Amino acid sequence: MEPILSHFHLPTILRLSRTFPLTKMPKLEDDIHCLGLKIKQHEDNIKYLRQQVHRLDDSILDMQVALGKYHSSSTHRMENKDLSHVGSEEEMVEHILAHENSAAGTLFQLKACHESHASHLAWMKDVVGVVATLGNVEDDNLSRLLSEYLGTEKMLAVVCKTHNCVKALEAYDKEGFISKTSGLHELGASIERPLDGRFLAICLENLRPFVGNFVVNDPQRRLDIVKPRLPNGETPPGFLGFAVNMINIDKSNLYFVTSSGRGLRETLFYSLFSRLQVYRTREEMLRALPFMTDAALSLDGGIMRGAGMFCLGKGKDVVLRFPKNSGRSSLPKEYFETETAMKEEKWKKERLSEDIRREQIVLDQVKFNYEIKKQEFVKYLAESSSHSTQHQLQSERERLTPRS
Repeated sequence: MEPILSHFHLPTILRLSRTFPLTKMPKLEDDIHCLGLKIKQHEDNIKYLRQQVHRLDDSILDMQVALGKYHSSSTHRMENKDLSHVGSEEEMVEHILAHENSAAGTLFQLKACHESHASHLAWMKDVVGVVATLGNVEDDNLSRLLSEYLGTEKMLAVVCKTHNCVKALEAYDKEGFISKTSGLHELGASIERPLDGRFLAICLENLRPFVGNFVVNDPQRRLDIVKPRLPNGETPPGFLGFAVNMINIDKSNLYFVTSSGRGLRETLFYSLFSRLQVYRTREEMLRALPFMTDAALSLDGGIMRGAGMFCLGKGKDVVLRFPKNSGRSSLPKEYFETETAMKEEKWKKERLSEDIRREQIVLDQVKFNYEIKKQEFVKYLAESSSHSTQHQLQSERERLTPRS
């Protein structure tokens, strides 16, 4: 930081103030002094925040090394692992790609064949994925029912962390028409997969999250939702649970997905399923009608979309489904603990980076104000000095003028 009143040191100011009256001098001095202190404060803040970022960088690097060791040591176990879930995931991706003119299909095509191109786009880092890829379930029947309940549009919805990411997906010209030279429309055209029709984009930071606690000691962070109760205090016969808690979520998405530190269960999946109840049979579901607050479904195909809204008839075979759960991972518990800790450190780093950007904006403004005040001070001294000189010359003339 440039020293306060760098063009004038204190003896000079005092000498000038004795030579001629400087009525604005104290006020300008105080303003410049306060601005100088503010500059120092913000510079110190930025320095401290950057030190914290460097500390987090070192911590993240150490954790990445540790995770790499886990991967290396567990490679031989992968050969004997049940890979049936891999086929399920690959099949699901193929079904997404089959929707050639969809936003989800375009994103997966970019990831598969044009990842280097997509990685240069700043907004892509805030794309979490497609709904169908962000969870898995225990069996095929439950997968079919939950996927049918959501429908293809929601299963193919693009999930974004921020509202800025959603805005980057699609832009409009002055007449309000969709611009084909930006966002996903430009990317789709560049890989010969132009988007056609509407697509759903979900912004996590705009969703109203679940308000409540999580099930204690549950590694999947299931929501502690109050269960329906009969007058005798028991749950209705056939009640299996809430759909939002039947989705298994990748551990990397259980924490710190949003800027507020929330995961996908209490944001995305709670928004999609809310308090959707799951029953064993349609008959048991219908008997529990008085105890329902939202929608419900049964494992034998019954679906209620809300109070008084019954889905009748036979549903079509659902092609796009949540993949089946892979079962127990071969990686140890410590691996997932380290992975979660690393995600938290990255989340903290993002918050610190935002703090640095805000501090820098304020610092730039204070420096600008400091320069304005300093120029005003210099101008005032120059004008006052000129006035004092003229006054001294006039006094000298009067002294030398002969008296009659």
